Amino acid sequence: MSDLKTSVLKQSYPYYLANKPVAANQDLKVIDKFTGEVATEVALADEKAIDQAIAKAVRAVEPLQAMSAYDRQEVLRHCLKRFEERREELALSLCIEAGKPIKDARGEVSRLIDTFRVASEEAVRLYGEVMPLDISLNTRNYRGMWKRVPIGPCSFISPFNFPLNLAAHKIAPAVAVGCPFVLKPASLTPIGALVIGEILAETNLPEGAFSILPCRRDGAELFTTDERFKLLSFTGSPSVGWDLKAKAGKKKVVLELGGNAAVIVEPDSDLDDVTNRIMVGAFYQSGQSCISVQRILIHYKIYDELRDRLVAAASKLVKGDPKDEKTFIGPMIAEKEADRLESWINEAVERGAKLLCGGSREGTMMEATLLEDVPSDVTISSQEAFGPVACLAKYRDFDDALNTINESRYGLQAGVFTQNLYKMYRAWDRLDVGGVIIGDVPSWRVDNMPYGGVKDSGLGREGVRFAMQDMTEIRLMVVRDPAPK
Repeated sequence: MSDLKTSVLKQSYPYYLANKPVAANQDLKVIDKFTGEVATEVALADEKAIDQAIAKAVRAVEPLQAMSAYDRQEVLRHCLKRFEERREELALSLCIEAGKPIKDARGEVSRLIDTFRVASEEAVRLYGEVMPLDISLNTRNYRGMWKRVPIGPCSFISPFNFPLNLAAHKIAPAVAVGCPFVLKPASLTPIGALVIGEILAETNLPEGAFSILPCRRDGAELFTTDERFKLLSFTGSPSVGWDLKAKAGKKKVVLELGGNAAVIVEPDSDLDDVTNRIMVGAFYQSGQSCISVQRILIHYKIYDELRDRLVAAASKLVKGDPKDEKTFIGPMIAEKEADRLESWINEAVERGAKLLCGGSREGTMMEATLLEDVPSDVTISSQEAFGPVACLAKYRDFDDALNTINESRYGLQAGVFTQNLYKMYRAWDRLDVGGVIIGDVPSWRVDNMPYGGVKDSGLGREGVRFAMQDMTEIRLMVVRDPAPK
């Protein structure tokens, strides 16, 4: 058992309003997701505080734009230094507030650092272009050039499952381009974002450049509807995301939503490698990832062998205290979510699915679960499970497997295990998803790549450079020469 202690957390945390800590109250109790005990307390922002934060963000637009790219880069580099110094504290906070196994928590801290490092590099690469306009006789005296300028104040809403890195994917690009922002972290896991705020407060960002305000969902209407925001970036469930888009008005909206990601396994695959990667893809951080492997499509020639390998491997996964170095599966975020997933598994079995392993839970702890012969219309197959469960199915024809993936209402990422170059390209051409991962699970992501989905999985792309594009607009200048030679 690890000797890590929850005492690394403070007794309470303020929120950050216009760069400054405000200990307004201690109304939000943050629960240790494994023990069920209160780990710390956090200040909750009310509507008045949110309104003040937006007003301050508007005032910060000009001083932020006046900062040089180098100055913004230095802010991000300061964050990198402090994240490195506080690695273990950040990992343990994830372990406690999100129930994330400590090894996975350390991995997320590494990704946080990667995200800010990439942003620090991209902060000085916001290029424009000189373009010829003399494309006809009437325009021969004109030339043009364009540059990217910050879009303005941004509203960010981040989810519970990656409290550090998914907040970072909004914060770091905003700092890189010079957009003031107001962030609402998930109420279940606010600590990571608040620590980022604590570190940002050490820099010379102008007043109002950032606010990080935990608040209750019913009090967060301004994050969506306030017209002073020029962009809303939301990561979370499809039902909430599309509802927010409908209410967002004229502002630009970026949505990173859910999925029920599938992986295809062709008979030329290395089954040892496939088994290892699917264990990670399906059960990493208890399956609470929008690109978690949920549907496993296996060629009929290797189905029985791979099924048996997957069942044997899943049955050996260690679940328990996320602070224990040996733990692979920690608790789900809340007992109601574990109860929901258990009911979905039971529904599938009642409809004829075969339970291969797992299927039971104790409180927030759900066993690694594999099912086969699952009807396509049952909830566990058609909706996002967001937990440690995956459904196996066999196929005969590769194109049929592609069609099966495309039948989903979601389209975030898909994985294809094959050594056939032509099938790789066919999958890339035909799969209606945001990303096709060849030779690995759809759960794979690196933080500089364009990441996002289609259909009910979202709108727009994250990944530092691509988020920076969304947080900027093109501004054109045209020059007319009245007396050309």
